[in-house]
Amino acid sequence: MNRAITKALLDHYDREHRALPWRGCSDPYRILVSEVMLQQTRVQTVLAYYDAWLERFPDVEALADAETDEVLKAWEGLGYYRRARNLHGAARLIRERPDGGFPDTYARLRSLPGVGEYTAGAVASMAFGEAVPAVDGNVRRVLSRLFDEAEPRASWLRWKAFELLDAERPGDWNQALMELGATLCSPRSPRCGACPVVEWCAAHRAGTQEQRPAASVKAKPKKLRIELAVLEADGRFMLERRPSQGLLAGMWSFPEVGAGGSVLATIAERGLVATAHPAALPLVEHRFTHLQATYEPWLVVVATPDEGEGRAWIDPATSNDRAVPVAQQKVLALAHGHTVVASADPGALL
Repeated sequence: MNRAITKALLDHYDREHRALPWRGCSDPYRILVSEVMLQQTRVQTVLAYYDAWLERFPDVEALADAETDEVLKAWEGLGYYRRARNLHGAARLIRERPDGGFPDTYARLRSLPGVGEYTAGAVASMAFGEAVPAVDGNVRRVLSRLFDEAEPRASWLRWKAFELLDAERPGDWNQALMELGATLCSPRSPRCGACPVVEWCAAHRAGTQEQRPAASVKAKPKKLRIELAVLEADGRFMLERRPSQGLLAGMWSFPEVGAGGSVLATIAERGLVATAHPAALPLVEHRFTHLQATYEPWLVVVATPDEGEGRAWIDPATSNDRAVPVAQQKVLALAHGHTVVASADPGALL
């Protein structure tokens, strides 16, 4: 049965697979870039970034030589910025390898930052022809339905994926499974009538395909409210580089008002002087993986900008080379063009 499933799905993949820029490629760097970009991100979104990334960083050496700001800027808007930092770190590790070569096995690929079981399996099978499975969310759903397994465990998934694996075309096989899950075996309303392996699908026979795999209970996102000091001077706005660890590490954002603090105190802590009362801007909502953030921005005009270390004053009307998170970009757009009346007596604000 396994061989019949493999042949039917590969034949379908050969005829029907989508033409994506990373398909039919054996360059491990390009495959790694595509797989990292595709983590938790839709194909259509990645298509808007992939070619531009490769034009800017055409190979491992180019990415390894780049500065962190340049890498994060190129990733800007794609989200989950840790992926970009991991990809950058992986390029630098590869460059430092004694032979200078790209890791060419599943085991060696796992040593790279941000490369887990799935990504290592995808690159090893597609670039180097290693007979290893690559189980992502799409593959998990396909296997769960194919064998009518309600709660497929990781060990079970690895074993079933390995059992079905085509040793002669492991890269194509892994992509065929992923493609099936992305196009026909979708989470809701799977198109069973067009599925090339429907005759072997246990869930279809049992009528349980809509319930496979069983829905997992997701934890409610933590809610967080963050006050921002949006400081303007001479038509420019001040951003600060975030710490190298934690949420949005290394990116540029507006100063945050600490718990129990105030906007004016936050300004004073930075050696700046407000020349107008804070003006409330509309709230900005943003969802991170496990966090629902509500930003409460306060626009304040300050005196002559201080070009201190870790600070940048940017003009929203012109392009800048610093990576700014999406939520902060929304705040910047709200602040741009908002009029604040200066105080005749700045000292009265303190």
